[in-house]
Amino acid sequence: MRKLFLILVNIVLVCVISITLFYIFYKKTEIFAQTNYQPMDKALNVPILEKVKEIKRAKPAEREVKGIYLTSYTASLPDKIDYFINFMKNSALNAVVIDIKDYSGVIAYDSQVDLVKELKNSRDLIKDVPGLIKKLHDNDIYVIARQTVFQDPELTSKKPAWAVQNSKTGNVWRDYKGLIWADPTNQNVWDYNLQIAQEAISFGFDEVNFDYIRFPSDGPMSQMQFANFGGRSKSAVMKDFFKYLYENLKTEPAYISADLFGFTTERTDDMNIGQQIEDAALYFDYVCPMVYPSHYPSGYLDYKNPAQYPYQVVKYALIKGQESIKPIVNLRAKIRPWLQDFNLGADYTPAMVDLQIKAAKEAGTFGYTLWNARNVYTYAPKQ
Repeated sequence: MRKLFLILVNIVLVCVISITLFYIFYKKTEIFAQTNYQPMDKALNVPILEKVKEIKRAKPAEREVKGIYLTSYTASLPDKIDYFINFMKNSALNAVVIDIKDYSGVIAYDSQVDLVKELKNSRDLIKDVPGLIKKLHDNDIYVIARQTVFQDPELTSKKPAWAVQNSKTGNVWRDYKGLIWADPTNQNVWDYNLQIAQEAISFGFDEVNFDYIRFPSDGPMSQMQFANFGGRSKSAVMKDFFKYLYENLKTEPAYISADLFGFTTERTDDMNIGQQIEDAALYFDYVCPMVYPSHYPSGYLDYKNPAQYPYQVVKYALIKGQESIKPIVNLRAKIRPWLQDFNLGADYTPAMVDLQIKAAKEAGTFGYTLWNARNVYTYAPKQ
């Protein structure tokens, strides 16, 4: 009897299981739609795989720079940086220009550019470049990296084939100071400097200021020999270099500027150094003529000592500069001059600095930067 009961129970269980499986098989779409509808609806409202977007730093808002120049040594000293931050407070000054590669060609920080590492062309002088920039930014100071280009004894001493050659001796050419210049016609030199500029921008600099973007101006000039003129003039070589920098840096989150001889604002030739303000104005955000009154020769504007007439010299030079670039189609640059804040030809008092600033404003230029090679600034302008 018990055996019969167990058989019946098993038959019932088999029937129940069979019916259940049959129902699920034929009704599966409806069942899963009903049971999963709400969770799936919620899931569809939440991205399951979200693309991670890289947030790229943008160019800072353009500002009318009123800056001072600092050597890499000064910039490496935290106490000095604190001093200049305080010095600039309650003044018109809002920017600093810091050497990252000066006339020696040495890079002032531990560069990771392959060729710089290979040649050991950097010094770990500024220990924390991003940290330095952040500190200055936290105090609302715009930060410019100054990079010399073709005057580069460090590079050329290790890559002599990249230097200007001396056609008479067969060795590297030197100027009257004994300095070796990189060959402005050599593409390798261009690439090397571009990589340094890109690295500087990656640290957070707001702008890269290129200096010594020219051919040598003194020395045994007739003995200079270059690798790749290709039938071009010196000014054509420089214009090609300006364009090269623009094309390779235009998408970077920083501005670019060019330091030029003061006479470029009024000369129509390239002074045998390749610089013409009209060419630079096509490719840089700012052109920075060095209109130091002490650098103009006796007799300029009929002044025996132009250094004693800062207002007249600066205003005339910059008005001529504005006239030079005004007709340019597709003009890119604004003029931002370097002004004299050092004693040469005359003692430069705060009043003489102010006169230059007044002249620049009246000429319609866009800000200014003050130069003192020793970083001895005793006066913070209010205008």
